[in-house]
Amino acid sequence: MKKLLYQFDTDEHPSVFDSVVCHDGGTDHVIGYGGVHPHNVGAMVDGAIFTRAPKDKKNTAIFIGGSNMSEGEALFKAVKKKFFANFRVSVMLDSNGSNTTAAACVAWLAHSGPIKGKKAVILGGTGPVGMRAAVMLASEGATVTLTSRKLATAQESAKQLKAGFDLDVDVVEAADNDARGRAIEGANIVIAMGAGGIQLLEERHWKDSPTIEMMADANATPPLGIEGIDMMDKGANKHGKIVFGAIGFGALKIALQRACVARLFESNDISLDASEIYAMAKTMVG
Repeated sequence: MKKLLYQFDTDEHPSVFDSVVCHDGGTDHVIGYGGVHPHNVGAMVDGAIFTRAPKDKKNTAIFIGGSNMSEGEALFKAVKKKFFANFRVSVMLDSNGSNTTAAACVAWLAHSGPIKGKKAVILGGTGPVGMRAAVMLASEGATVTLTSRKLATAQESAKQLKAGFDLDVDVVEAADNDARGRAIEGANIVIAMGAGGIQLLEERHWKDSPTIEMMADANATPPLGIEGIDMMDKGANKHGKIVFGAIGFGALKIALQRACVARLFESNDISLDASEIYAMAKTMVG
């Protein structure tokens, strides 16, 4: 029986990137729908859960994507709300690649050095990838600080993390590079998760830090997020710090997304969100 993956995208057009990776994850057919939201997904879910016999339902799965993680989370909940008894299929949430990108980044950091008891600062951490990384770092025992250009934005992200994950984080307003340089004072781990093509930190801000042990930059669009880290860095030692660039941990992100998609077809009751995807990432590092 063919493995069918229904790609529900909250954007107008389903992500081509996700479609390709989902095919490479072993799916026979990826059927993409754009503009999918809680109010119109019901009939689609019914079509997925009612059409195949119980023993064959594992061959149908749902992937939720789109550029907006908040919308993706709402859609994820709406899809699962339609399930009952054995009328369900496996489902994965990875809006904007947030879960797999954050998981790949933090998994490499956890593989490279201890995280428990460390202070982690996520620059531009109020976006979906930064917020997911905060959850994963905290699960390893780190205390987490998010920075944002506007304090209100950071506070709102902290509120969402508390509501969604019962996670308390510190917040810092940092409107420019010098302010972000001050925000990382005393940090042991620094991650840049800002928008592509925007520099968040200059090399002078971190190269002489006596406390920073590990750093990662998720930006692959010049200028990179952290000056002095190359996008290809993969555990490189720079100024006594272990550093990762976007491509350096990006290979794991792609492999992780494929592995997660493959896992969806193992049974009809798998649900993959941040914690489950991060757990898988940790088994794939090395």
